[in-house]
Amino acid sequence: MTFNALWLTDPKENKTPAKIEQVDETTVLQLPITLRVLYSSLNYKDALALRAKAPVIRQFPLIPGIDMIGEVVASESSEWPIGKLAVVTGWGIGEQYHGGLAEKFSAKVEWLTSLPEEISPINAALIGTAGLTAMLAVLQLEQQGITPEKGPIAVSGASGGVGSFSTWILAKLGYQVTAISGDPYAEEYLLETLGASSILPRSELSASGKMLQAERWAGAIDCVGNHTLANLLAATQRNGCVVACGMAQGLELSTSVAPFILRSIRLVGIDSVYCEVARRNAAWQRFATLLSHSPLPIPYQSIALNQAIAFADRLLEGNICGRIIVKTTLN
Repeated sequence: MTFNALWLTDPKENKTPAKIEQVDETTVLQLPITLRVLYSSLNYKDALALRAKAPVIRQFPLIPGIDMIGEVVASESSEWPIGKLAVVTGWGIGEQYHGGLAEKFSAKVEWLTSLPEEISPINAALIGTAGLTAMLAVLQLEQQGITPEKGPIAVSGASGGVGSFSTWILAKLGYQVTAISGDPYAEEYLLETLGASSILPRSELSASGKMLQAERWAGAIDCVGNHTLANLLAATQRNGCVVACGMAQGLELSTSVAPFILRSIRLVGIDSVYCEVARRNAAWQRFATLLSHSPLPIPYQSIALNQAIAFADRLLEGNICGRIIVKTTLN
């Protein structure tokens, strides 16, 4: 038996490392659960892998795709009967293991999260890693006691994937959101579509600033890193919390102990790749609750598997608005 997949070979050995292939099931690692993939998505990390722009993948050949929503078609586990829907994000799929940009997917039991009934497969694909990361960040703010009454929340990179979901979730939960963005065309999207209360230009936080600044926010979700993260820490209110989940501006962080020992600021990191199952389940259930009251406002495009390579170029060039959902069945 064969199935269609995006197949990546080593770019050092092949001038066209990414192409659609018919893959023999017996040539890929067989894990306890096999799923028929309904949808995947095209993330920035996937685009980097497809176009060999960064060493996302270090072993070849490999099927990319860090997100996957599918239906169980073969199972060695009573917990996952035939026909059950599952969502998979992270766990090294699309990087160390074959990923979701294919018609079939082989998984370990611990990778699978049950898809709540309130979430359709296409909405699960729309949420994907970006939405999961955002929800984990919001749950962490709540866990740290940062409630809407404490004051506004800043979201950096607010017009990006994680930032968009963070802004929308926080607004739906009653927070005042200061959306930080460098996109001059994103005002209507951030204020009207996502529900932000105000917008702050990215330039106000993107350069090195004072180690301790006037208190502005009860908390923040940072999708950017570097100087932006340092400035968010310096301007967070006493007993506030900043959640870090991105590095678009850079990995470096130059700050001081001042926000931590003079204002009791907490800095918490989010890792959605190897996040424990209980936290994943809590995040997806929270999405189910939100979606029972409101539709997802995040814009998206739906493409076929054989369009993913071309769309990877557009994504890397910054010519894509919203999320990209991939319908993996070619026919």
